[in-house]
Amino acid sequence: MNRKTSVPLFSLGRTVATTGALALLDRTGTYGTNLLNRHQGGDWGIVCPADAKLNDNAITDGTRIVSAYELGVRRELLWIGAAP
Repeated sequence: MNRKTSVPLFSLGRTVATTGALALLDRTGTYGTNLLNRHQGGDWGIVCPADAKLNDNAITDGTRIVSAYELGVRRELLWIGAAP
């Protein structure tokens, strides 16, 4: 279940981005902070239901969290991961 709240469900910790991810954000006019807020608020994007359930459990058990978002007209994927 995607929780989708404006209240952060977990701390982001150290945040880094690859040059490819930054280029995709720039090319599609997407603000990275918006995606990080969605990720932190439980909107996992287009991950499969099994990964969404693992993400929901990870909020309390501290395991990894992965989100994926389609950006731009070409629907390119940007992945965000959080590790314990």
